[in-house]
Amino acid sequence: MAATPARVLLSFRSARRSVVATVRTGLTRGIRTGSRGMPAGTLVRDGANRKPVVCVEGNIASGKTTCLEYFSKTANIEVLTEPVSKWRDVRGHNPLALMYQDPQRWGITLQTYVQLTMLDRHLAATAAPVTMMERSIFSAKYIFVENLFQSGKMPEVDYAVLSEWFDWITTNISLPVDLIVYLQTSPHTCHERLKQRCREEEKVIPLEYLESIHQLYEDWLIKGGSSPVPAPVLVIPADHDLQRMLHKYEEHREKILTASRA
Repeated sequence: MAATPARVLLSFRSARRSVVATVRTGLTRGIRTGSRGMPAGTLVRDGANRKPVVCVEGNIASGKTTCLEYFSKTANIEVLTEPVSKWRDVRGHNPLALMYQDPQRWGITLQTYVQLTMLDRHLAATAAPVTMMERSIFSAKYIFVENLFQSGKMPEVDYAVLSEWFDWITTNISLPVDLIVYLQTSPHTCHERLKQRCREEEKVIPLEYLESIHQLYEDWLIKGGSSPVPAPVLVIPADHDLQRMLHKYEEHREKILTASRA
């Protein structure tokens, strides 16, 4: 069912209020205006105090949680996971499940909220020298919104509204990323892992969906497609078993800890 103009306008206005509130909160966390090299009025983090940010990217069930759990035991790293619990419960509603059931109807609802909550993650104050984030506001747009639109499951008007929001956020708020860790995992491996972990919302995800997400990640981070990559990319092949992956994470520990010099 195509989105109606009234519903799109309501979603846009609601999201605008939420984003403005989040930005105002961010201002109290050390964001200032008029920094050198940025246009006046641009909201940026204080460069002198900014800590390196590493984003862990990859398909659904590519091993991001395992990677983050491993590095969370490192004293110098603070981990910020995807706020999935928020996407599952917005005042008693589950927009994540609704999106998987009917993406054309609920895609913009979920992705508007994803964009807001990922912005909040980027603005979060952390104590450790290095921050590791599960995915980013960039992959939310370049992978998941693009997939909905390219597959014909998101009306053009919904895509246009989300794109306007994303462009405004990334133009007016500096969200630096120092390193992207790409867990490169085959869609078949991801599909097998999905079946094993049995998350309720993921039961309806077909292999074809994972193949589409994989292709978008490859186009973005490997092949240099049209979407800009905000940081250097460290590719870690992630089809291996747990012990092999833990060994690989240890191999790359120093690169991640020195992300700002990557």
